[in-house]
Amino acid sequence: MAKQDRAVRTRQELIRSAAVAFDRSGYALSSLTEISRGAGVSSGALHFHFSSKRALGRAVEDSAAQTLGDIVASPCREQPPPLGHLVSTSHVLACRLAEDVVLRAGFGLAADATWMEDVTLWRTWRGWVRSTLTRARREGTLSPDVPLEDAVSAVTAAVVGAQALGRFDVEWSPAYALTQFWNLMLPRISAMVPTE
Repeated sequence: MAKQDRAVRTRQELIRSAAVAFDRSGYALSSLTEISRGAGVSSGALHFHFSSKRALGRAVEDSAAQTLGDIVASPCREQPPPLGHLVSTSHVLACRLAEDVVLRAGFGLAADATWMEDVTLWRTWRGWVRSTLTRARREGTLSPDVPLEDAVSAVTAAVVGAQALGRFDVEWSPAYALTQFWNLMLPRISAMVPTE
């Protein structure tokens, strides 16, 4: 059992080290030597777990996809109001992107021209945003004059932008950027609730 636990830990360390390298230098400029050194293992151990750098990149993506799935999973007991759920989940995702290098690297591979794989993480996020806004429209909480795809694009771009701004400007946190976005956007997209 201890040997199996060590193998699982080594695999996770390799994925994290690859994510750090991809996040810092991009896929093409990251070397397997750098990745194995960052994980504190030999190149032989790396090749035992991953046949190639591409396989390691897919593992980073898969791990990031699992984290994203956990973030967007609906609560089991109740369905929260869709717009509130969208706001809180966008904050969670932006903050996790800032903190979690594997998640960030998984999303970053989508913008890496040298990766050349079909990255689905942003599509998964955009699809979740679309389904949440569709539910809001069905429940009457999304203003009927708001074009659904425009709102989907704006929310998706806001999370990407919040993460990017926070990464390159320490005074611009993802939480701050998204709070500003939602303060402006939420009154525009929310349906007016009639008062009694």
